[in-house]
Amino acid sequence: MTGLRSRTAVSPPRRRFAPVSVRRPTVDELVARERPEEPMHCLRPATVTATARAFVEAFPGDVMYAVKCNPDPTMLRALHAGGLHHFDCASIAEVRLVRQLFPAAVIHFMHPVKARGAIREAWSQFGVRNFVLDTADELAKIRAEIAATGVAGPLGLIVRLALPKGNAALDLSGKFGAAPDAAAELLRAARPHAALLGLSFHVGSQCQDPLAWRSAIALSGTVIADAGVPLDVLDIGGGFPARYPDMEAPPLGAFVAEIEAGVEALGLPDLRLWAEPGRALVAAGASVVVQVQLRRGDALYVSDGTYGSLADAGTPGFRYPVRLVRPDGAAPSGHMVGFSLFGPTCDSADRMCGPFVLPADVQEGDWIEIGQLGAYGACMRTAFNGFDRALMAEVRDPPLLYEPDMLPADNRLAA
Repeated sequence: MTGLRSRTAVSPPRRRFAPVSVRRPTVDELVARERPEEPMHCLRPATVTATARAFVEAFPGDVMYAVKCNPDPTMLRALHAGGLHHFDCASIAEVRLVRQLFPAAVIHFMHPVKARGAIREAWSQFGVRNFVLDTADELAKIRAEIAATGVAGPLGLIVRLALPKGNAALDLSGKFGAAPDAAAELLRAARPHAALLGLSFHVGSQCQDPLAWRSAIALSGTVIADAGVPLDVLDIGGGFPARYPDMEAPPLGAFVAEIEAGVEALGLPDLRLWAEPGRALVAAGASVVVQVQLRRGDALYVSDGTYGSLADAGTPGFRYPVRLVRPDGAAPSGHMVGFSLFGPTCDSADRMCGPFVLPADVQEGDWIEIGQLGAYGACMRTAFNGFDRALMAEVRDPPLLYEPDMLPADNRLAA
């Protein structure tokens, strides 16, 4: 039993009902055995479990995982094993998946704009009780659809506050959130109908500035005071960063310290805290192995790209740690140079500029492991041009966090 799974981009995640009974291989062992021409995602569930446990222990409140970041059942089970039992879902499909895997989990429907049928199904069939909103229309929709089900229960209403544009790698200020005055009005309107009332915000994805949370909490305090109604929960959102080349994230403790200081300044000791991390929990939990199909100067044509699991390496310009995998033949050159990558589709925009630092003698037929792709990797894949298949496997390697020239040679591969 190899433990290798095949997935297409358009098929839903499939639950594995029995654990693989063999020892997990290393990435190099898998490449040598399978010699994959399709992308191969290498999952590290033990890393995810340890990361989740550390976050849950450090954060002074309830930690809910942002399922959109990586909905693979292996990753969800690893998070659950680390003590994470709250889940931030953005669609009814994510709600169904989480409830299938974890019947006792607490599910929060945190998309500010939801289909009416999704609200009804989440409430009546899956026991979801907490819903986010950022307009009066959404508040009315939630109330009407829940009433239509005839199912009673304690309703949680969370108002999403808009923040000014910040300095996160991916800004999220333009689509969701109510302006401060409107958020205060929504809190007043929601209070009579809510068994639990909260205010939420999001500082942006991959935010490396702990002070961003303190500023957002201070703005939240102004909104709470303006609303003049009791508040039960402050949801400080996600955005906690992962480590990438050129993006060395501060330790989690630095963020927690600013969050605790900001909340203490509000003078609301009974206020519960929620957080919605995604990237910070699972980024290190997976890598993808791609095959080099052509070398043209300092450009490599590989088997995955921006329409696949490398979307963030395209226009957003994320760089990932990489290493060459050559199971046989000559040892790779010790001279390291930067390469750009082209994905397998016919679109010339399917390009990842990098640079990605690899041995100078990389050639057609070699493989490249690309790390830190547990977040927004496999879940971003499309079926464009028919390049929709990928392999999935669990490995025993530690996370691939650094580029090869940043590590001592004896640390580049786990035994």
